[in-house]
Amino acid sequence: MQQKRSYRRVVLLGIILSALLAAALAYHFVGGGLGRRAPVEQGMIAGASEVHVMIMGVDQRKDDVGRSDTLMIATVDPEKETAALLSIPRDTRVAIEGNGYDKINAAYAYGGHELTKKAVEQLLDVPVDYYVIIDIRAFERIIDALDGIDIDVEKRMYYEDPWDDDGGLVIDIYPGMQHMTGRKAIQYVRYRDMEGDIGRIRRQQKFMRAVLEKAASPGILPKLPQIIEEVRESVKTDMSLSNMLDFVQVIKKVQETGMASAMAPGNPAWYKGVSYWLPDIMKLREMAAAAAGVPFEGETQKRAEADAAQYKKDLPEGFRLDGAEILTDAAGGTEQDAAKKEAPKEPVAPAKPQEIKVRVVNSSGITGAGAEVAAVLGQKGFFIQSVETGSRSDRSETTITASGNSMNLFYGMPFPCIIMDGAPKGEAVVNIGRDYLKR
Repeated sequence: MQQKRSYRRVVLLGIILSALLAAALAYHFVGGGLGRRAPVEQGMIAGASEVHVMIMGVDQRKDDVGRSDTLMIATVDPEKETAALLSIPRDTRVAIEGNGYDKINAAYAYGGHELTKKAVEQLLDVPVDYYVIIDIRAFERIIDALDGIDIDVEKRMYYEDPWDDDGGLVIDIYPGMQHMTGRKAIQYVRYRDMEGDIGRIRRQQKFMRAVLEKAASPGILPKLPQIIEEVRESVKTDMSLSNMLDFVQVIKKVQETGMASAMAPGNPAWYKGVSYWLPDIMKLREMAAAAAGVPFEGETQKRAEADAAQYKKDLPEGFRLDGAEILTDAAGGTEQDAAKKEAPKEPVAPAKPQEIKVRVVNSSGITGAGAEVAAVLGQKGFFIQSVETGSRSDRSETTITASGNSMNLFYGMPFPCIIMDGAPKGEAVVNIGRDYLKR
């Protein structure tokens, strides 16, 4: 069994290495390994050794520069051999230099990856060191080069857009496990409903896991030349050959324990009939500080509070959140904020593991997985409220649903998991999926 797992890791590493090498050949070789390149401004959230990589999936059209359809920030620490992935909804309302406030995916149309990088740095208050741009349409060919992938579709998906500039878009997918070509898989990733970007991001993360699982299969080895060619045509990056080699080495080691992934916390809102995602600046900065291994206090916290206040002040009248209009006073605060100004604000202490009640639900069908996860969480100090068997035994992914102020406590779990906001304060649910086998 160990020999088989080792072989799969070697094959996966070979595929990733070959693909990244092909993408890197267009750039000059620069020694020194994977290290910080971006200048760190005074007050920015930055630890001693972590590196931030901006990953963009761009939907480019004929005679149109396109917009970033997918935006993720990978925080990699070569020294600690850790990595985390943060997905930023494309509807996130941010300040774009020279263009006022707009959705973050518009930054690419205004000024390419450089302007997107500035918007991300301002939002997270972290330096972005490298970028990777993937042409989403070309990525379909990579999936086909892999002979398609298998995805367990969670629900019925149907959508029509007769005005799509490719001659019309129709997404028609039924629930259940199915084999998908590149075209069908991209439809699965692009589908949006009332969940908006939240649902899309979950599907994107699920999609990438399916791609990596397929890439790890021994039968892919003979197809490497075609896969390499497709990657070379569809990926652009400023990472050097040396950077990529080190990046892959870190990712390989992190895969053995699982990479934490989360979505930027915030709330959906509407303005003049257009949907937006309003980010929670304070929670975002707390997550960035946790990923960098630096305390969220002092000047770092004050800078976050000032940016959050400015963001709220710049919010125009008419934004609606959960069906209710967001009203602001003359200073830019909400009505609730104005009432709170009368009393001094007490500092909020960060959540501690022992303050979080955790329900562990084993939906994986793996005997003993619930008890193992409960033991891991118990060792980390969490209060285990219950260990239960789920209503199904074939859940594909392990998820951790926590409240915003405690999400960072779950980073670094020794098993693959997706960390999401949405639990009541002081509570969390760990729902174990089949990916627990890959720990």
